[in-house]
Amino acid sequence: MTPERKKKIARIIATWFVTGIMVSVFVLDIITVALANKYVNSLIILPYSHQKSTTADRIHFLNTANSDCIIIESNGRFALVDSGEGNNNPRRKTEYKGYEKEVLDYIQRVCADENGKVHLDFILATHVHYDHAGNFESIIKNGDITIGKAFIKDYTTNMLTETEAEAWGNRQIYDGIISALKDKSVPVISILPTEPFAFGDFSLQLFNTVTPEGMEGLGDNANSVGVKLRKGEKSAFLGADFTNDGGLEGIYAQQIGDVDLLKIGHHGYFGSSSPEFLRELKPEIAICTNYIGKIYPNVKWNLTMTAKVPILSTEHRDGIVTEFTDNDIIIYEKIM
Repeated sequence: MTPERKKKIARIIATWFVTGIMVSVFVLDIITVALANKYVNSLIILPYSHQKSTTADRIHFLNTANSDCIIIESNGRFALVDSGEGNNNPRRKTEYKGYEKEVLDYIQRVCADENGKVHLDFILATHVHYDHAGNFESIIKNGDITIGKAFIKDYTTNMLTETEAEAWGNRQIYDGIISALKDKSVPVISILPTEPFAFGDFSLQLFNTVTPEGMEGLGDNANSVGVKLRKGEKSAFLGADFTNDGGLEGIYAQQIGDVDLLKIGHHGYFGSSSPEFLRELKPEIAICTNYIGKIYPNVKWNLTMTAKVPILSTEHRDGIVTEFTDNDIIIYEKIM
């Protein structure tokens, strides 16, 4: 057989191999989407009409595309976990839309008192990637918003990948937040509490308050702070950018324990929601802050086949509110 013939056969085999993989992924995605829709159809999801309340216990997952912005509400008190994508991303100035106006409008509508003033008991930046912390500066600077305290880890460079260090502007994002907090005399808590603490009717516990050793170079996702909330018999875990390949799922799964609701880590991208993590947490509902089509097929497979849970997309639902009673979680959509 001539060398040219061997090369041609090798190219044909490689083409069929790649085509087979692509077809398999496509079929897998169709199966997982169908299963996810089946599970979602088993839920009761109500249209949302916000009612001011001094007793409600809610988690608001805003629709900020593939970025995180979550409001915790309990007994008329409010806190903000991440801020959504801002309008001046140093990493991608034009690729993603900023959500400063939408987030500020929602905070004003939901959290303001009769005088239009908002008090947030605390804000938490889970880490300083722009899709989690990029909008904090505009929120902090807003004249109608006061903040009791800010949870944010000290900035460190040893975690950064080369790409982050060169182009993502993490330091710029962190410095902007700290400067805005200083200008408004908001206390900055960089040593995060490790024990559960009360917030209204919720008990809150922070995970990954101190990033474990050996994470150098894995990226700022490995700095992510997760939040577990509990009220009565029901609980939720807000997974920030917890991933398995970043190590956090394996380290903290047993400590987190069973939850009813999971805000899946890293927007459903590769490396999140491993089968082992899902088996440990046993969620009954999964919420993804992303477009449903951007969730990786293997992640959808893990959620639908391992956990057998419905996946609710904040983009598809135009935001989601979950209201906690002592023994139930009520789901609302179209909040924005």
